[in-house]
Amino acid sequence: MAKVKFTAGKVEGFECEPEKVQSFLWDAVSPGLGLRATSSGAKSYIFQGKLDGKAIRITIGDPRTWSIAEAQTEARRLKVLIDDNKDPRLVRQDETAEREAKQAEIKRQGLTFGDAWPEYLKANKAKWSDLHYHDHLKLSGKGGEPRKRSSKLTTAGPLALLMPLQLPELTSDRIAVWLQKESAKRPTSAAQSYRLLRAFIRWADGEKEYSGLIPSEAYSARKVRDAVPKTQAKKNDCLQREQLPVWFESVRKIPNPVISAYLQALLLTGARREEMAALKWDDVDFQWRSLTIRDKVEGKRIIPLPPYLASQLSMLPRRNQWVFSSPTAADGKIAEPRIAHNDALTAAGLPHVTLHGLRRSFGTLCEWVEMPAGISAQIMGHKPSALAEKHYRERPLDLLRMWHDKVEAWMLEQAGIKFDAEQANQGLRIAK
Repeated sequence: MAKVKFTAGKVEGFECEPEKVQSFLWDAVSPGLGLRATSSGAKSYIFQGKLDGKAIRITIGDPRTWSIAEAQTEARRLKVLIDDNKDPRLVRQDETAEREAKQAEIKRQGLTFGDAWPEYLKANKAKWSDLHYHDHLKLSGKGGEPRKRSSKLTTAGPLALLMPLQLPELTSDRIAVWLQKESAKRPTSAAQSYRLLRAFIRWADGEKEYSGLIPSEAYSARKVRDAVPKTQAKKNDCLQREQLPVWFESVRKIPNPVISAYLQALLLTGARREEMAALKWDDVDFQWRSLTIRDKVEGKRIIPLPPYLASQLSMLPRRNQWVFSSPTAADGKIAEPRIAHNDALTAAGLPHVTLHGLRRSFGTLCEWVEMPAGISAQIMGHKPSALAEKHYRERPLDLLRMWHDKVEAWMLEQAGIKFDAEQANQGLRIAK
């Protein structure tokens, strides 16, 4: 195999021999360095050597981008690898992989909270209630959007201020300062935003793409916990016995029968607002008077359907799968009953009571009929609060029904509503 000293002229003038697919010219200075020319006119520097008795050939590059000196240097480097019994092809693969890994890590380190947040919402939306999902959107929204019932624009949520930060910048110091500022302006939203941020960080730490980026103790450091506003249960967010007559009267006068029945259902069952809104007709058993509630704690629970509430549900229109349907809502079910409830409270001259306050009212009013706490907790879907409740109490539905019917009858009596439960039950059985 003849060798020549590579010069610019020799490299430029070298061409593939006629009737051949490719031809080679070998350098006399650097062992293994060659120039390949193909019948198509393409040229490239190559290196050829032997590893474990087998010939290997590696492309170095185009002569238009590689100088002779650079190609000779690269050929010597490859020769050293072979002499060290290393396969240059595998070394190149390792180097490429390492380079790509470094580039990926640099890119990963540059991910912002705003990059990861939508992925977090997407991964968890199916597990959350609609209300909980919209809380995430509201508290992280950038603001500046038109309000539905006002000419003013929406304001940025507390979490929006953290969105531009890279994940490694979510340190305990930054979070503590953020909490202090937000707590001074809107403590309730700040506390709720902290809880959402804490859940996000825990999720991110378990995801390969984000794991290890957020500093440890970002949300658990003492300085952060001390900056979280202390939240307390709302006081007086509960209907009193003497308020039941005017509350029922006003709520029963709401023009929309679906909203009227929905609000009464919240008070008469103590269910969470999202649980009741998600009630389907398949979840209602009028024959055996039961409701299957999609429980956010246990997955689902079956509770009694007391007679008055059964009569209210039986009169609702069956537009779709939802018991509390809405022809205008995108998903077909009731979306915003708070406005009608607030109007009813104002008309009745009652202080403000939230929809969750109706759940709280049920638990409180159950004490008037001396309902055992474990029974009201089971109906409401509370976790067992004692060892005996958790492991040794399995109450049948008919036992729950006895107490549930009793507290409903007591509420109706206090409200001055005349209702014949036996007649209503008979009517439902005939209709069934």
